[in-house]
Amino acid sequence: MTTPLNAAPADLAEVERIVRSAGTSFYRGMRILPPDRRAAMYGIYAFCRLVDDIADEPAPIGEKRAALAAWRGRIAALAAGQTSDATTRILLPASRIFALREADFLAIIDGMQTDAETTIVAPTWNELDLYCDQVASAVGRLSVRAFGDASANADQVAHHLGRALQFTNILRDIAEDAARGRLYLPQNYLLDAGVPQSPAAALQSPALQAACTRLAADAARHFSKADHVMSLCDRRAMRPARIMSATYHAILSELQRRGWSHPEVPVKLPKWRKLLIAARYALA
Repeated sequence: MTTPLNAAPADLAEVERIVRSAGTSFYRGMRILPPDRRAAMYGIYAFCRLVDDIADEPAPIGEKRAALAAWRGRIAALAAGQTSDATTRILLPASRIFALREADFLAIIDGMQTDAETTIVAPTWNELDLYCDQVASAVGRLSVRAFGDASANADQVAHHLGRALQFTNILRDIAEDAARGRLYLPQNYLLDAGVPQSPAAALQSPALQAACTRLAADAARHFSKADHVMSLCDRRAMRPARIMSATYHAILSELQRRGWSHPEVPVKLPKWRKLLIAARYALA
């Protein structure tokens, strides 16, 4: 009996375990994929989770740099056809079958290194855009290939949807990020609104609403552009992307409805609504 990607059952089980234990809402989007593509997505997500954990763990910066450098080495070895763990053993056939690009894996590691080495506070627009490309759109560029569309339009979906998702995360997690000394809102939006660039002070500023509203409008524009470009792509391949877009767009709408007077109040979609979105687009 063949297995997805002709991979070892233990390796398939390990990458799925990593995905499930992360509690990601993307898990439902992945579940609708055919077996080979689903296994590839689990491998991509497991890689992202593992390098993200390195950036977030409470370890000396030297250890984090060494761990990320080790992953750069694994990705270079992967490009040469060599593997060393369950994740790379899944990514090897996935990369060959779906033309996953080494540069996108390395871009993700670059983004994690930025998080590991830098406490991001009020980045310039160019800094924020590069960071979003590394930690979100690069993931999208790998994902659309696993979904089944490697076209230039699919890369544009990754570009716009990645930024829309990351802006939504920034707007949702302002209080959580501030507790870690981080503030991802762009510097010029803060300056224009008169918001202090200190994370703690920004949370208390009545002008925070204006800066967040502006970034929310940017996110909404990227959702709209992503949805338009999706219509030019392989419809079946874009099903998981449509689920992700609809889910996060709903979160953005809830954030806009709530506002940012009390950013510490969490915004989450109820499980029934996530299931409804998944069911709607799984059959579209």
